[in-house]
Amino acid sequence: MLVEGSINDQSWGSKGYKGLLEIKEEFNVDVYFKEGITTQQQVNQAIEEFSNQGVNLVFGHSSIYGKMFKDIVNEYPDIHFVYFNGGYSDDNLTSLNFSSHAMGFFGGMVAGKMTETNQVGIIASHEWQPEIEGFYEGVNYQNPEAEVKMEFVNSWDNTDRAIKLYKSLTKENVDVFYPAGDSFSVPIINRVREAGLYAIGFISNQSDLGENTVLTSTMQYVNRLYVQAAKDFEQGELEGGVFTFDFQDDVVEMGTFSPKVPESYVKELEKHIENYKEDGLLPNER
Repeated sequence: MLVEGSINDQSWGSKGYKGLLEIKEEFNVDVYFKEGITTQQQVNQAIEEFSNQGVNLVFGHSSIYGKMFKDIVNEYPDIHFVYFNGGYSDDNLTSLNFSSHAMGFFGGMVAGKMTETNQVGIIASHEWQPEIEGFYEGVNYQNPEAEVKMEFVNSWDNTDRAIKLYKSLTKENVDVFYPAGDSFSVPIINRVREAGLYAIGFISNQSDLGENTVLTSTMQYVNRLYVQAAKDFEQGELEGGVFTFDFQDDVVEMGTFSPKVPESYVKELEKHIENYKEDGLLPNER
């Protein structure tokens, strides 16, 4: 496994490492990982090392690895390459994509319901993240009076910049935050808790950071996709191509709801989610 950041970020990277360990346990195989791999040269060197170790299945735990893998797949016909959230594919290159718009929408609905100031803040890594548009739409669907303020770190891991953006948003009376970034979601939520405000968790079930702070979390079980890909590979059924997964595939779901969220509203939201699983339509599309 290649990771552009760290396996200890308590978010995306940690989920990938969990998947790798589950593969090790279930299939009794040796697993290897390298952190901080961000350039083509680093990828080339890592893959060559993996190849010499007899590795035949490689996970690139980011969208950045799509083109990098595409450029070298033909040199390693005995290795199947898997990465996440991209459009590149080949006979031995598979892209596993999370459809994250809906999870953002439902997270936004909770934020719209629970804001008391009608000021909701997003601190995201990148503007292109589908969950950001979904979150914005969810807030507006639930609470048309609420204003959504967006700030972008332009990095998954620049915690210092994320904290500066958080401080700026607190001055604008924001009382619900969505820190949608790998390394900075936990530090931001810790500050939200200290300030007595609310947050929506990102990628992992982050209610353990404060059940009265984290209203719910937008969760992705990337570890489940790791294990499924390994099963398919072992059975000779792992195809090259681009594949998408959502709530219907049990790899995306909402996390634990805070006791602060009214139970009646939780039931209402869960009904919306069940409807979405059945027909793929969000509440604003009905």
